[in-house]
Amino acid sequence: MKLASLKGGRDGRLVVVSRDLSSYADAQAIAPTLQAALDDWAAVAPRLEALARDLESGAVPGLPFNEVEAAAPLPRAYQWADGSAYVNHVALVRQARGAQLPDSFWHDPLVYQGGSDSFLGCRDPIPLADESWGCDMEAEIVVVTDDVPQGVSPEDARGLIRLVGLVNDISLRNLIPGELAKGFGFYQSKPASTLSPVFVTPDTLGAQWRDGKLHGTLKVDLNGQPFGRADAGVDMTFDFGMLIAHLAKTRSLAAGTIVGSGTVSNRDADGGPGRPAADGGLGYSCIAEARMVQTILQGEPHTPFLRRGDRVSIWMEDEAGAPVFGVIDQTVTQPETAASGNQR
Repeated sequence: MKLASLKGGRDGRLVVVSRDLSSYADAQAIAPTLQAALDDWAAVAPRLEALARDLESGAVPGLPFNEVEAAAPLPRAYQWADGSAYVNHVALVRQARGAQLPDSFWHDPLVYQGGSDSFLGCRDPIPLADESWGCDMEAEIVVVTDDVPQGVSPEDARGLIRLVGLVNDISLRNLIPGELAKGFGFYQSKPASTLSPVFVTPDTLGAQWRDGKLHGTLKVDLNGQPFGRADAGVDMTFDFGMLIAHLAKTRSLAAGTIVGSGTVSNRDADGGPGRPAADGGLGYSCIAEARMVQTILQGEPHTPFLRRGDRVSIWMEDEAGAPVFGVIDQTVTQPETAASGNQR
């Protein structure tokens, strides 16, 4: 089944969405919010699935689903932990600055804890107060877990994944070095991320979901032009079961925890660092990776980071060519508070 949250209140209003994303049925009588559903998944999920079947069959009337009206499926979450499962991306970062990749990176995942108190909806603008901060998109896969016990195995962790979706993990690249130099991690350089309009249960994904990975082309367009066409199921060193087990090594995870894959990244077919989509390559899921490849091959980067007015689109299609999770489609703008001088 496919689930979404319509805008309204801090945590949105839970709805079940049809497979083709054309219609929805209100799920308020079952659970008011997606977090409430996740808190009691074993009891609530069968009722949501029954509603989804009724929506598909026409047994219950559907209302038109408009992604503009969608909030993030989880407008706020108890935890947002983002990994770096595609080690190729990290290897390119190191190569671009002439640094060696530690061997541990191939068997010990990198993870950071992001801000989960606010996620942007799929059509919400990307607020950028200062273009010199180096705003970048990062197209990633996310999963949402049930309650996860401490010490869970990767195999058991895969069975606790309840939903799958996409995220635009927005980064302010030029603020990152200064923050990391303090030795205490990200904060200002990681503003609110954007979630896909719908999250989908793994069983609904069919062959696209296997071995704890989402398989398929993650499409990224920048200003209407193809920018990234990487396969999310390829070059993923750590599957989601492994990422979740890593997170739960020393503590349990609450239902509704969002776990990210990190920037989806593929090597080129010849083993090289990757070619632009415009040149027939798989392109890149973030601007930073394009700039790293340019530095490696040409000595310096030339693709600029996002500026106000730029438009970013992120989606994945099923076998019929229809978006699976809907489309993240955002424009970079001046923040409303900065433009008006008023606080929300």
